[in-house]
Order: sequence, then C-alpha cells, then structure tokens
Amino acid sequence: MTVDLARTPSFRLDGKRALVTGGGRGIGLAAASALAAAGAHVTLAARTKSEIEEAAAAIRARGEKADALVLDVTNVEAAKKALARVEPYQVLINNAGGNRPAYLPDVKVEDFDFIFALNVRAAFFMAQTVALRLIEAKLPGSIVNISSQMGHVGAARRTVYCASKHAMEGFTKAMAIELAPHNIRVNSLGPTFLETPMTKPFFENKAFRDEVLGKIKLGRLGQLDELTGAIVFLASDASSLMTGSALVLDGGWTAE
Repeated sequence: MTVDLARTPSFRLDGKRALVTGGGRGIGLAAASALAAAGAHVTLAARTKSEIEEAAAAIRARGEKADALVLDVTNVEAAKKALARVEPYQVLINNAGGNRPAYLPDVKVEDFDFIFALNVRAAFFMAQTVALRLIEAKLPGSIVNISSQMGHVGAARRTVYCASKHAMEGFTKAMAIELAPHNIRVNSLGPTFLETPMTKPFFENKAFRDEVLGKIKLGRLGQLDELTGAIVFLASDASSLMTGSALVLDGGWTAE
C-alpha cells in the first residue's frame, strides 16, 4: 500500500524581486534581511539615502542580493515613475508608516493629514502600482501590508492611528478580492509593540510600559526577529492559499 504524504511548500524566494518600503530601519530592515536570506533580490526603499545604502551593503556582504532606492512614498507620482523604470516586484512589503500619538482633544488637522497621507494614501497607491505592474507582466505576486494590532482594536491616544490601520485592513481585503484572478495575494501583518530604537524612549516611561505589558498576554514586548518568519511565510508559496487575511503577531493583545 502506498501512503500519500503531504508536500511541504517552499519558504524560499529564489529568483523573486522584493520591494520593502521604509527599508532602512526597524521592521523594514528586518523584513529586507529575512527576504534576502530566503533568496529574494531585495530593494530597500526610503528617503534617507545613506541608511538604505548601508543596509543594502550589509545584506550584500552576506552574499545576498540587495539594492537601494531613494523614494518618498508620500509623493505618489514620483513613486509610480520610479517603479515604472524597473522590473516588476513579485513581493511588496508595504511597511512605511508613522504615528503622532495624541489624546482626542489634542489631535491637530496637520497630524491627521500626516498619518493618513503615509499610512493610507501612500500605502494604498504603492500596492496599486506594484499590482498593476504585475498584471501587465502576467506575474503572480504577494503584497504584505504592514498594519498593526491597532487595525483590530482601539486605544487611547491613537484615534487617528487606529483609523488609519483599520483603513489598511479594509483595503487589504478589497484588493485581495480584485487581485485574486491575477494570482496576486494581499494580506496584512499586525504586530504588537516592538522593542526597537524608535520605541525605546516611549518604554522608559514606566506607566506606559506597565500598561502595554499588562495587555500583551505573553508579558513582554515583541522583538523584530519574531516578525521575520511571518514575513517570509506571507511572501512565499508557503502561504499560497492565504489572501485577504490578517496575520496578527500581538502576544495575545487582541485575544481578550
């Protein structure tokens, strides 16, 4: 009797081109490093030339493929032109984002506009641009929108940020429906609070740290390398049946 054993799909990304926005630091740099290690040719995009060039050089020094693209994602037309000049990307890690925390009475119009311009408008059109290039080239692809646990819950001082990430979760689902016939998958990744150079000053405030750790059921902040497995999974054929979904890495925050 022959037993049919299930085949494990590959997490490898050999021969694929991947674009990571906000690629110079934090989640973006961790994603770029992980994708390159899995065999992808990675392009790190951000505004700070020195930062992405150093990061790309560090990846190349490991014997992997990486280059840098100086880009302000909020300039949608410039971003479209830049992507029109290069080969299509089969993987997009749509990571550039930001926040300006404030209690509701203190939210200023310019802060609202800043957060939505980056987290919603720029992210939406980056995904659209990458997808249209793939359709034109008749290539499959995987778009990973870097969202947040705040795309699924609410929190004080984060009314605008929560609104922007809920919006991202919405366009992730709708894009997935439209792009499925073209074999382009669209998913979101929702991390909890991570220990990064950018967040370190916030966690020096004991009250804030205690509040956050009280909600993360695992009782600790997330580390960047705890996201990389999920990023490679979503980018690769290992997640070939997954689209329009949210993968939440929040230490149990949203379980309650």
